[in-house]
Amino acid sequence: MGIQYNGTKRMFKLDTAGTTYIIGVTEEGYVGHVYYGKRLRQFGGGYLMRTQEAPFTPSVNQREKNSFLDFFPMEYPTGGIGDYRESCLDVRNSAGSMASEIFYESHSIEDGKPALEGLPASFGKADEVQTLRIVCKDPVLGLQVILLYSVFEKEDVITRSVLVENTGEEHLRLEKVYSACLDMENREFEMVNLCGSWARERHIKRAGVRPGKQLVSSVKGESSHQEHPFLALVTPETTQETGEVYGMHFVYSGNFIAQAELTHFGYVRMVMGIHGDEFSWRLAPGEHFQAPEAVLTYSGSGLGKMSRSLHDFYREHLIRSPYKYKKRPVLINNWEATYFEFNTEKLLDIAREAKKNGIEMLVMDDGWFGKRNWDDNSLGDWTVNEEKLTTGLPDLVRQVRGLGMEFGIWFEPEMVSPDSKLYRAHPDWAVQIAGRTPGQSRAQYVLDISRKEVRDYIYECVAKILRSAPISYVKWDMNRQLSDIGSACLPADAQGELFHRYVLGLYEMQERLVTDFPGLLLENCSGGGARFDPGMLYYSPQIWCSDDTDAIERLRIQEGTALIYPLSTMGAHVSDCPNHIVERNTPFETRGNVALAGTFGYELDITKISEEDRAQIAGQVEQYHRYHGLIQTGDYYRIASWTDRKPYDCWEVAAKDMSEALVTFVQVLGQPNMHSVNIRIRGLDGGAGYRLEGTSEVYTGEELMECGFIVRDVKGDFRSKLYHFMRE
Repeated sequence: MGIQYNGTKRMFKLDTAGTTYIIGVTEEGYVGHVYYGKRLRQFGGGYLMRTQEAPFTPSVNQREKNSFLDFFPMEYPTGGIGDYRESCLDVRNSAGSMASEIFYESHSIEDGKPALEGLPASFGKADEVQTLRIVCKDPVLGLQVILLYSVFEKEDVITRSVLVENTGEEHLRLEKVYSACLDMENREFEMVNLCGSWARERHIKRAGVRPGKQLVSSVKGESSHQEHPFLALVTPETTQETGEVYGMHFVYSGNFIAQAELTHFGYVRMVMGIHGDEFSWRLAPGEHFQAPEAVLTYSGSGLGKMSRSLHDFYREHLIRSPYKYKKRPVLINNWEATYFEFNTEKLLDIAREAKKNGIEMLVMDDGWFGKRNWDDNSLGDWTVNEEKLTTGLPDLVRQVRGLGMEFGIWFEPEMVSPDSKLYRAHPDWAVQIAGRTPGQSRAQYVLDISRKEVRDYIYECVAKILRSAPISYVKWDMNRQLSDIGSACLPADAQGELFHRYVLGLYEMQERLVTDFPGLLLENCSGGGARFDPGMLYYSPQIWCSDDTDAIERLRIQEGTALIYPLSTMGAHVSDCPNHIVERNTPFETRGNVALAGTFGYELDITKISEEDRAQIAGQVEQYHRYHGLIQTGDYYRIASWTDRKPYDCWEVAAKDMSEALVTFVQVLGQPNMHSVNIRIRGLDGGAGYRLEGTSEVYTGEELMECGFIVRDVKGDFRSKLYHFMRE
């Protein structure tokens, strides 16, 4: 399969369908990075490690060992020994010194892929993936470091993770454990990342890599609205279809760092892992620490190829839900319809009207529990407010299901309100520093889910509600970041473990949830898109993309998200106008067309919208059913971007068998004295004919891809159009 070892040359060659990754081992046992790029049929040697030139290896020139360490392209660099670039592993011994130096000891190659203890991770069958384990050892510390590489040949993806084991006799402290490193010669790389804030998450940013360190990171206890655990290095002039791309993505939902460092020798060191700030981990003799997984992919054909590789990989090897390829119900959520002002009859009014228009699920959002009439109380008190739901939750669910609809519900299990029965009974359950009043955000504290008794309480609250009625869907929300980092149950020398233990606790709870309720459709959310990351996809097949549902603002958000995630993972709804966040008015048709590029649903009071808008819903729902299979499984192509100063936005989904393609065109701003727009379709069979749905027009695939298609019937601001091409 994809991994070969040449014992004579001491080199590993990892091949996917289109890429090759090469690792070399020096005479001393340093593990070096040799090559990552276009697939090579053969490779002669490790000359790219440059060990045959000054300062040479330490066995040849011990007097210049530090010069060697500061230049050698390390596969997994360690700190404190003379490599002054960013380290991936920092270890402090019992005497207080920080240094580690690891050397190759052995390796093994196996079919399949091991799970990672307590962590979300990719998976695959024995004929789909092969795993290389390189065992390294620090002989002074008695520390074993196992570098794990899994090769997913079909998807052009290699995953990396690290297992650190204390096989010595002294107590150690890990102060940094990253998951992956790439040392490469700089080719005038530019850095692509995703950033933003609440209501404008994951905007694509691109800038040249300059000397020094450039990074994206989060220390908020979540992957965050502001940054994203993704980084790509691209060669100059890279487009959707041309140029080289090195992408790295972190399968983790907490603090992270993704960094590119341009050194004085013209090398770029690209690293990814758990952020070292406020992280430390006790490692007693016999104990181990498992780092999360990083996903690597290389594209020699631009950003579009990277996107499609990652989409295929996440669909096939990370998302486990039975809803991965199942048609998901079109839902209507009452949040922007009612906020906290609802009761049983109001929800049923919405459900009855929604059912008439083909909507298939009612989701009851925040405000159904405790005395929750505003957002300043009752989190943690997960009992039904029967002043609102006067006949109880089971009866409401029974009535909704009696209409022929499914029922969903909102929780925010990780949080507690100071004004709650739970907090009054257990104030020590909140994350806080002794002697300090913890800071509130949205009038709430964070529960310390590193503690088993807290996790068990939360889980039982959620499970009890789900056992009380046939509930099909859960929206799991988290509306604030972590602060005041302290745990009442961790000793003083372990407080640096809290951030990571929190994330492990979250994963444990969601694993229990999807195991105990295997048919549940789970959607994760964090104030919108603050925890939209690969770690959460392991538990939920979709994540709420952003609290901003404005169709025009969503163009940027969804473009950035679709750069690395399948469209089927993006929670997207049609909402009312003026939009509740930006106060913009957009046509109902455009709102529907933009939401179609995600999970598709509604977030409005269907009983109050105009007859003109309501009349379009049945057609939009029918459109979703017609195209959902294509959108879930097809290849994504970005044709044009409004962020590139164009007056329009355009994307396409093409069937993998090239039988059909759906193109979405959004004219953001109309322009005076301009002609029609020519767009070039992708992913078609050049020799086949394609009929444009709703017309008698037939084009050859070659014409559409090479000559283009003329868009001439979209007039005005914020207008949109779908074009569906079907092979004859």
